[in-house]
Amino acid sequence: MRTDDPVEPAPEEVPLRPLSARSVILSLLLGTHPPELPARELGRLVEGFEVGGSTLRAALSRMVAAGDLRRTDVGYRLSDRLLERQHRQDESVRPRTRAWEGDWELVVVTATGRGPAERAELRTRLTGLRLAELREGVWLRPANLDRPLSAGLDEVAERGTTRPARPAAELAALLWPLDAWSDAARALLGHVGRTGRPAERLTLFAAVVRHLLADPVLPAPLLPPDWPGDELRAAYADYRRELEGDVRSLVGGA
Repeated sequence: MRTDDPVEPAPEEVPLRPLSARSVILSLLLGTHPPELPARELGRLVEGFEVGGSTLRAALSRMVAAGDLRRTDVGYRLSDRLLERQHRQDESVRPRTRAWEGDWELVVVTATGRGPAERAELRTRLTGLRLAELREGVWLRPANLDRPLSAGLDEVAERGTTRPARPAAELAALLWPLDAWSDAARALLGHVGRTGRPAERLTLFAAVVRHLLADPVLPAPLLPPDWPGDELRAAYADYRRELEGDVRSLVGGA
């Protein structure tokens, strides 16, 4: 699924945007393991998502030139820089957690003299690690995720663990818009059973993936009642199996 757009608002508030040809191609390859498809089968596959042949060829040419894709002997493959996005997407569907004993991860940015682009890139990295900013340069989250921190982070920040004095549930509600995330997730779930056309379903589940990337994956005691995170992940997992079946049938029957 394509995940480079902002988190999608609740469908009742803003209609889901139709995906461009580039977004359709990225969505299909990001959901494919390994992320490579033969050119002929990719063409047959995108037809089902209302992308025509000339549009596909133009999009593929632009994506290769932009470094999104690599042309291979077989067809097209995600570039190395997009493999990290696929990894983050996979983690959003199956986050690895560990028992939470009350500690919080703490990252304090210490580097100075960085330009706006460097600061924005660091914020993106820290947000991708599901950390939240308490105040400028101070990031934290419950220590319940089993994942490494970004390479090179120690060059720009100090990190450790802490136990804030503020009650944990209160702090979590301060750091993340939990009610808003839950409401949007339920709105997306409400569309799952009402969306039938393949292009509409791909658009919907691209929005689901973007929303899952914003799930803080907090320990259960810190979440509001009836948190829909697992239900949304299960709905996407079902769709991905459906999509992978379509890909296998095309490639296997070639």
